[in-house]
Amino acid sequence: MSLSPHVVQPGHPLLVVPTEPIWQLTVGQYHEMVRAGILSEDDPVELLEGWLVTKMMKNPPHCAATELARKALEQALPQGLHVRTQEPVTLATSEPEFDLAVVRGGLRDYPDRHPGASDVILVVEVADASLERDRTLKKRVYAEAGIPAYWIVNVLERRLEVHGNPSGPSESPGYRTHQDYRPEEQVPLVIDGQELARIVVGDLLP
Repeated sequence: MSLSPHVVQPGHPLLVVPTEPIWQLTVGQYHEMVRAGILSEDDPVELLEGWLVTKMMKNPPHCAATELARKALEQALPQGLHVRTQEPVTLATSEPEFDLAVVRGGLRDYPDRHPGASDVILVVEVADASLERDRTLKKRVYAEAGIPAYWIVNVLERRLEVHGNPSGPSESPGYRTHQDYRPEEQVPLVIDGQELARIVVGDLLP
């Protein structure tokens, strides 16, 4: 089976969504495509709910916010936790590449696999052009996996959107709690029910 991406040329008015059934990939099939060289690390795609989805381009504010959030989280974490940046997490039907995540253990604990849902405590996505996807598809993927906390660093509207209490697998996966924080406010960093630090939201924004 050969796969070719549907490339939209500049000026193309709409992306045509196929009306015929489309084949969804399992995570295992996705990994086999990488191992076989059908997909490479340089291909701008990630697996979301079985679909190969094009990753958003990163502009300078996005990159700056990612680094600011990484530094703020690293300063607050105790031993036994670490921050991963723009790496995959392997879930049941998806392998999203988050902007940041707080993960249990150290880097040497993952020599031959990506972290799974039970390893990830917090996922952070930096949102500018990706805001709609981060609020919908990505949020649904993380909630279904049961990842305890999901932060959206909303660069466009200069605020932090904090989601907690995931539903896990359900007909409509989502997070049951949601609170927005302004730049001058402090967001509590809670890990396993314990508040480790309070981070000024403005420190996460470029």
